[in-house]
Amino acid sequence: MTKIITLTNQKGGVGKTTTCAGLCGCLAKMGKKVLALDLDPQGNLSFSLGADTDSSYTIYDVFKRKADIYDTVQHCDCCDVVPANILLSGVELEITSVGREYMLREHLSTIADQYDFVLVDTPPALSILTINAYAASNQLVIPMVPEILSLQGIAQLKETIFAVKKYYNPSLEIRGILLNKYSPRLVLTKEVEELANIIAEQLDTDVFEQKISGSVIIAEAPAHAKTIIEYAPRSKSAHEFMDLTYEILGMEKPRRTEEKRGRGRPPKHSAPSY
Repeated sequence: MTKIITLTNQKGGVGKTTTCAGLCGCLAKMGKKVLALDLDPQGNLSFSLGADTDSSYTIYDVFKRKADIYDTVQHCDCCDVVPANILLSGVELEITSVGREYMLREHLSTIADQYDFVLVDTPPALSILTINAYAASNQLVIPMVPEILSLQGIAQLKETIFAVKKYYNPSLEIRGILLNKYSPRLVLTKEVEELANIIAEQLDTDVFEQKISGSVIIAEAPAHAKTIIEYAPRSKSAHEFMDLTYEILGMEKPRRTEEKRGRGRPPKHSAPSY
């Protein structure tokens, strides 16, 4: 059965797109059939995965009923992608028909069985696009950074999630809260993490045990249209994303037996030679 997972937070800059791309790469590495669906008018996920957003059908054309969703699917190196561009920002005003909250669910139902996972990237706003994603999803993953404003965004998100569960999608589950740009040495990080655990309890979920550290490699990968697992597979960031993927799937993390390279550090005090 296909699992549809949406990355969401109404606060921008918390790593939704980065997390979505990273999970797509890890799931594909595990041999899963993955569809990445970009619901952000900025189109950052499309760009990160190497999809064309200018001369091809996008999810906007699907909402406007100018194309079927299978017409928008692009076969990229990592996974299949349904792209988005700036035209998507007009959907809120252009689509006013009854049942517009279910449009994405209806269209996804025609192709979802071709994939093991559909990952949806949402805009940093509580719009009709976000509600469509919630109504179509099985699970939500909420990325955040260890900052008070990011935490406030989750608190405001709570009412929308509960409303969608009540009126549109009773089976919607919040899989967990993810801490991005994590640095355990900072006092603020620990304070925000404690507050995040309190909010997670209110949402009937948990903060993921696996955190994603800040890294320049994560920022570099989209410039090469690659996920972190493709761009730097032996990096700490790639290992963190892979472990996060196992945690989201509820699977035990495999033990790594990689051979250490290099000769190691020289002894602190070498014996005198005669």
